[in-house]
Amino acid sequence: MDPMAAQKRDYYEVLNLAREATDKDIRSAYRKLARQYHPDVCDLPDARQRFQEIGEAYAVLSDPDRRASYDRFGHAGPEGVGFDIGVTDIFDLFQSVVGGFGFQRERAAGGSDLEYQLPLTLEDVVSGFATEIAVSRFVRCEACGGEGAAPGSIRQQCPTCRGAGRVRYRQSAMLLTFTQEADCPDCRGRGVHIPDPCKECSGSGLRRKTEKVAVEVPRGVQDGQRIRYAGGGDAGPNGTRAGDLYVLIRVQPHDTFVRRGADLVCEVQMQFPQAALGDVIQVPGIPEPHELTIPPGTQHGDALVIRGGGLPELRRPERRGDLHVLVRLAVPRRLTKEQRKLLGELAEAMDLDLHPPESGLRKRLGQVLGG
Repeated sequence: MDPMAAQKRDYYEVLNLAREATDKDIRSAYRKLARQYHPDVCDLPDARQRFQEIGEAYAVLSDPDRRASYDRFGHAGPEGVGFDIGVTDIFDLFQSVVGGFGFQRERAAGGSDLEYQLPLTLEDVVSGFATEIAVSRFVRCEACGGEGAAPGSIRQQCPTCRGAGRVRYRQSAMLLTFTQEADCPDCRGRGVHIPDPCKECSGSGLRRKTEKVAVEVPRGVQDGQRIRYAGGGDAGPNGTRAGDLYVLIRVQPHDTFVRRGADLVCEVQMQFPQAALGDVIQVPGIPEPHELTIPPGTQHGDALVIRGGGLPELRRPERRGDLHVLVRLAVPRRLTKEQRKLLGELAEAMDLDLHPPESGLRKRLGQVLGG
């Protein structure tokens, strides 16, 4: 037996079928497995290989003559009989048996997508943002209308692909013949030969041009989100579709606030009497500061919340997140005599037995006098 044929899996095993399976069973099994392993939806690294294997098995078992030959001789088949199953035919087979189901056999070649990074501040996120950006992209050459040929000249059919723009290569491996399709190497998929190319675009049919694009950023947009402008990318060759333009939002870090979705977080410092007795203070906000009530007994590290003091929600901009204010107690580094006296009286009232360390100067004087 041919060693290559021995390595191939049994077609019935590939489709999870018994050898007495009916035509209906074969078709049903193929539809299920082909949808499961289609490269457009399956992330497994061997999805394309599995998809081709499933298609090959179905192509043989669904044909009465091929199935009879396979049942009798296995993968080797009778001498002189081979199965012509091309890579592109596998996708044709899928379309004919399964139908569209949202899959595309191959996306038509077109222009490239472009990306533009747009920096924003948190203030822009709150109010929304409108601007114009300059985008350098390929557009159709006006001199030749995107044809690539000099005005008045004649475009000729490519002799290699006969105007199809694609060529097929057939490769044989033992008893199987595989067909692959690729762009014509002579006309680069255009299907035409241009003896007198356009001087403005050197025969490409495209020219680079910088254009202004109006961009409107909605309120509440988040860092990393993209705004898509269909057809705003490079124009496609041979009149094919243009690519898309993606505006990538980059929200810059803020000096005061940290963003958590639609919420904002900031820190405020306050003195011990404010935290102990309570107070009403002003805290930063966007676009305006907020009034915050500090309840008596507030502790260091407490988070006080201002409802609606955050950012607009993207899908419901009329609603805003919250502002979380983290309390940080500030300890004075230097005190006046009066302040020391008052704090000492407070410590006595709180039954605190304090032993404050001596200052460096007093300590040195004590050492000198004592010596």
